[in-house]
Amino acid sequence: MSSTQHVETDYLVVGAGAMGMAFVDQLIEDPDVDVVMLDRRHGPGGHWLDAYPFVRLHQPSAIYGVHSTPLGLDRPVATGPEAGLLERATGPEICGYYDQVMQHRLLASGRVRFFPMSDYLGERRFRSLLSGDVTDVTVRRRVVDATFMASRVPATEPPPFEVADEVTCVPVGEMARQSEPAEGYVVIGAGKTGYDACCWLLDQGTDPEAITWVRPRDSWMQNREFTQPEGGVVRALESVVTHLEALAACDTVEEVYARLEAQDVMLRIDPGVAPQIMRGATLSTAELAQLRRIENVVRLGYVERIEADQIIMARGSIPTTPNHLHVHCAAPGLSDQSATPIFAEESLTLQVITQSSLSLSGAMIGFLEATGRSTEDKNRLAPPNPWPHTPYDWLRFLVLGIETNMAWGDAPDLQSFVDSSRLNIVRALSSSDDPAVPQLQARMFEAVFPAIEKVKAIGDRGNADERRRIYAGSP
Repeated sequence: MSSTQHVETDYLVVGAGAMGMAFVDQLIEDPDVDVVMLDRRHGPGGHWLDAYPFVRLHQPSAIYGVHSTPLGLDRPVATGPEAGLLERATGPEICGYYDQVMQHRLLASGRVRFFPMSDYLGERRFRSLLSGDVTDVTVRRRVVDATFMASRVPATEPPPFEVADEVTCVPVGEMARQSEPAEGYVVIGAGKTGYDACCWLLDQGTDPEAITWVRPRDSWMQNREFTQPEGGVVRALESVVTHLEALAACDTVEEVYARLEAQDVMLRIDPGVAPQIMRGATLSTAELAQLRRIENVVRLGYVERIEADQIIMARGSIPTTPNHLHVHCAAPGLSDQSATPIFAEESLTLQVITQSSLSLSGAMIGFLEATGRSTEDKNRLAPPNPWPHTPYDWLRFLVLGIETNMAWGDAPDLQSFVDSSRLNIVRALSSSDDPAVPQLQARMFEAVFPAIEKVKAIGDRGNADERRRIYAGSP
């Protein structure tokens, strides 16, 4: 029989994924703060607990997780096609990492209580998914929404198309649990999950001719060589400068990406197809070569229905059989909600601020919250930066992040925290003696203001969703 309980705390944090964990990790640097965290899942880690077994970070482990606790050993890959690039943690490594952070950092502080398997009911109440007990929470400071940016993944999202009873269609993670070979594999989805699925099949020795890739829209990806911290920080800065110079020199998104591709900063699988997606994913040149081995790429729009003998799409159909394994990689991924101010008087909504890092943004918000600044001042220093979905969005995302950084002249404590954080990809610039650094910084200063103006001008011609994301949620 269920009952009602009561707890009291300073902060009620709803969600224990990447942003929630990074926020609380930094918030508890204040020795007087008390936190209650809850999550619907059985432990911390968010969508990583649901991810496919062969998933990896698409960025180095060195700049992921929480500020206080390194993930991995910051070591380069020793062999193989990505030799020399920094290690990227696997899904199981990340889940173990967040469990360790919860146990030995947050709970061990004595100032965090964690309630897994709990559903937030609103109005500062949550219910156990096991016992049904309801807990009322008295919150002295703020309720923190750490679910706003939550990812929607194939393991928890049904396919966005109909599937006939005779058809075998599985979420991407189930590929690793098959006991019999399929007649062929149909990978449905054009994003990072789709190309992870294709790379994994090829890495296991699957004949490229046995793979059909349904790719309604193509995507731009960052060249992973330009997303390395520490020893690779100069190339990371070079990527930013290249973006800004391309923006300053060009009048259209297409021209910008042509320049970025010519300088190997951006990659696409098919040079003959103009990508319509850019969500910040990275790709190595070795993965690019693998993916280009798949020739049976279908671009007939989104899948509407899979029948026993055909796959029906918006602009046509292709044959299939009940003996083919259809792989669902078509979940939405990161949120596309309209941004909202991060700080309110009694609540806080975790969102990305600057750079393509949920982890750094969560830590920055935790740092700002602990400074005691006014709500208005915190929102001025930390405007939300809506996650990119299109090629234009990515350019807007980069430029807005730089504008935010430039506004920290009267917040040296925040600037110092970001400069020193292990989650900051360009942290090592301050100690670099590479002669290219001051040259790149001078080029960046010259290009940044023309690039800001150009992003605004191009944005005026954007579609409705792109215009909605331009500075949305700023105070």
